Amino acid sequence: MFCWMMVQDGLDDCSVSQFCADILSQLENDFMKSLQTEATDGGEVEAIRPLPWYPENLAWQSNYSRMQLRKNQTLERFHEFLKQENEIGNITRQEAVSMVPPLFLDVSPDHFVLDMCAAPGSKTFQLLEIIHRSTKPGTLPGGMVVANDVDVKRCNLLIHQTKRMCTANLIVTNHEAQHFPGCRLNKLSSDSSEIGVVKEQSMSQLMFDRVLCDVPCSGDGTLRKAPDIWRKWNVGMGNGIHCLQVQIAMRGISLLKVGGRMVYSTCSMNPVENEAVVAEILRRCGGSVELVDVSCELPQLVRRPGLKKWKVRDKGMWLASYKDVPKFRRAGIVPSMFPSGQSATDPTDNEQDVSLGEKHENGGDVNSENGFQPTENPETLEEVSDHPLQRCIRIVPHDQNTGAFFIAVLHKLSPLPAIQEKSVNLQRNLHSNNEERSEKLSNEIIESPNINQEDDTDEKFPETASDTDLVENEPDETASEHDPCQPCEENKPEEVPGDRENDPKKAGGKRKLQIQGKWKGVDPVVFFKDEATINSIKTFYGVGDSLVLNGQLVTRNSDSKHVKRIYYISKSVKDVLELNLLVGQQLKITSVGLKMFERQTSREGTSTSCAFRISSEGLPLLLPYITKQILCASPVDFKHLLQYKTIRYADFVDAEFGEKASKLMLGCCVVILKKGTQASVDPIQVDVSTIAIGCWKGRASLTVMVTAIECQEMQERLLMRLEGVNGTSPVENISSDVADESKVEESNDVEMNEETEPVKMATAG
Repeated sequence: MFCWMMVQDGLDDCSVSQFCADILSQLENDFMKSLQTEATDGGEVEAIRPLPWYPENLAWQSNYSRMQLRKNQTLERFHEFLKQENEIGNITRQEAVSMVPPLFLDVSPDHFVLDMCAAPGSKTFQLLEIIHRSTKPGTLPGGMVVANDVDVKRCNLLIHQTKRMCTANLIVTNHEAQHFPGCRLNKLSSDSSEIGVVKEQSMSQLMFDRVLCDVPCSGDGTLRKAPDIWRKWNVGMGNGIHCLQVQIAMRGISLLKVGGRMVYSTCSMNPVENEAVVAEILRRCGGSVELVDVSCELPQLVRRPGLKKWKVRDKGMWLASYKDVPKFRRAGIVPSMFPSGQSATDPTDNEQDVSLGEKHENGGDVNSENGFQPTENPETLEEVSDHPLQRCIRIVPHDQNTGAFFIAVLHKLSPLPAIQEKSVNLQRNLHSNNEERSEKLSNEIIESPNINQEDDTDEKFPETASDTDLVENEPDETASEHDPCQPCEENKPEEVPGDRENDPKKAGGKRKLQIQGKWKGVDPVVFFKDEATINSIKTFYGVGDSLVLNGQLVTRNSDSKHVKRIYYISKSVKDVLELNLLVGQQLKITSVGLKMFERQTSREGTSTSCAFRISSEGLPLLLPYITKQILCASPVDFKHLLQYKTIRYADFVDAEFGEKASKLMLGCCVVILKKGTQASVDPIQVDVSTIAIGCWKGRASLTVMVTAIECQEMQERLLMRLEGVNGTSPVENISSDVADESKVEESNDVEMNEETEPVKMATAG
C-alpha cells in the first residue's frame, strides 16, 4: 500500500506553526527512528521518509502493507497518528506526484490563482498554504484562490477539504471549466450604486496571475494504485476527452493575465491528452504563449522530457497522420490529436477527391464503417511536432516510486490573437450535430489585441462578448454526451467513463443546474451591513478599528434578522464579489470566506448582550484584536479544560483565574495558554506561538467549545512540548486529588455543536 502525506499546520499561517514543527520532530525523532530499529518479515521497514524534492521537508512518503500494519505496533500507532492529524487538518494525505503541479506555478502571496478543476481539493489546499506562507498574526495576504469544479457534490468535497485551512481568501465556484465566466464589466452598465457597490471599481474583469489546469483525463497514470483500470481502460477514453481538454486549457489561457503562468496537468501518459493538447494551445495562441523550460526547478524530482512524435490509436490500428483517418471516423479523430495538428488536405478538397465506393489507402470503403478494414499504412511518415514539446514533464511510476503524471508550464507573453477561421472549421469535425455550439466555444476564447494601453496596470483584457452570450445559454447537452471521463482525481481512481452523475441522459434533470448567470441552486452571497450587530460584536469583544469589519463581512441569508453565520472575506475576495454583483452575479458561488461569528442559540445565549459567538475557524484571525472576554490560564487549568470540557469556577487550580472567569460577561470568551512565568496581571500579548481556545462563560462554569478529538490532540501536543522543555510535564505533576476535584459532569449550560467548532491554535492570521 502506498500513502503520501504533506505536513502543514492546517491554519492560516502554515510556515510558522509551532505544531508543524512538533509534527516534524515527532516524525523524525519518534516514528522514523523507531521503525529503523524494527524488522518485519525478515527485513527493515522503510515505512516513512521525506520526499527529497519537496521544499523544507514538508512532504513525507509512507510505504507499508496492511499485513505489516497488523504485525507492527509502531506502524499501527503511526497509522492512527496519520488519521487523527489528517482529520484535524495538521496533515493532508494525497498522492505524492499530485503535489508537483502547484510547485511549478510559482505562486506568491499577492497572486490571484484559479484552480479550474479543483475537487477533491488537495492541490487547492497547497495553493492556499503558499498564499498564506508569509502572513503575520492578524493579517491576510493580498492574493486569493478561486477553486472551481463542475460537479456540485464534488464542490462539497472541495469545501470540506479546504475549510480546515481556515482562510478568508478562498472562493469555491461551480462551473464547467471551459465556460468559466470572465465577469467582464461593461462600462456602460447601470449605476453600481443601485446594488450598493462603490462606483470606482478596482477590477473591470476577472483575470488571474496563475491558473492551475488539472483537467479531466482518462486516468491511466493511476494504474499502480488502481489496477482495476486495466479492465475499464480503452483508447476511446483519451480520444473522447481530447477536445474538452483543449477547450478547458484555452479558457484558462484566456483568463490568464499577461505575464502570468499556467500549469496544464493530467494523471495520464497518453500523448493525445498531453502533448497534443499543449501543441494545439501553442498553435492557437501563436507567439502569445510559450512553453517554459522548468528543467532547473525542483532538481531532485526525476522526470522525463515530453514527446515530439506519436501515433494515434483508433479502431484497432495506429494512425500516423490525419490523412490516415477514415472519413467516417473524422467526427471523433481530429487533426489536433496528431503532432503536426494539420489535415493533409483542405476538407473541401478531400470531399471532392473521395467518391462513394472509393477505397481509402488503408483499405475499405471510406464512407462505410462496415466496409472499413482496420489496416495500417506503413508508407505514411510519422509526424514530428515543430513545437518544443520536450520541455513538458513526464513523471513515470518506476523512476521515483510515484504515480504517473504529465505537466506542462505555459507563460503568457502578450494578449491572445483572434482565433483563425481554420480552427473554427476544425471544431466542426468534432460533432457534426453541434456546429453552432462549437463556433461559440471558439469565439469564447478570442482575445483581441486592441487593448486599452492607457490602463495603469499590466492587466490586458480580451475584447470578447462570449461571457455575456454564455449567461443565457442552455447547458451544452450534446458536448456533455461526449465527455466520457471524470476529472482527474487522485483519491477516487475508480470513477470511470459512463458515471451516472455525469451522463445527462441518466442523471435526469441534474444538468439543468449548470445554466450560467444568476444561479438559484445555492443561497446568495450578501454583504452584511447591520451596523447595530457589527457594533455590538466590536463592543463585546473589544475589537478596535484596526480590524476592518465593515464591508468585509458576508452572509448567505438576505434577511439580516435571521442570519446564523457571518463570514469574513479578504480585500481581494471583496473586490471579486463586488465585480460579480456588477456583472449580474455570473459566478455560481458555493462557498466563500472564513466563518468568524455564529449566532448563539442556547438558553443562555439569548440573554447575552452579543448574540454572536466567535467561531473557532475565525479565532486565529480575530485573536490579536480582542481586548475583552479574554483570559490567560496556567498549563494546569488549560489542560483541565481540554480534559474535562466543563469546570466550575471554584474548581480551578488557580483560584485567581476562576475568579476572573466568573466576572466575565455571560457569553463567548477566549482562554489563552500562559507562557512560562507570565503573570496573570500582565497584558496579554499575542504572537505566532500563542495557543488559544474558544470557551463559553456560563453562570456557574466555563465550557470548552471544541471537539473531543481535537481536545485530545491538543493535550498530546502540550504534553510533548512541556516534557521537551522541562524534562517532566508540570501537568503530570498535578496531584490526583486536585484532578479529581476538577472533574465535573457534562454541563447543560450551553448547547455544543462539535461538528462545526474545531479548536485552533491562535497563530498568525
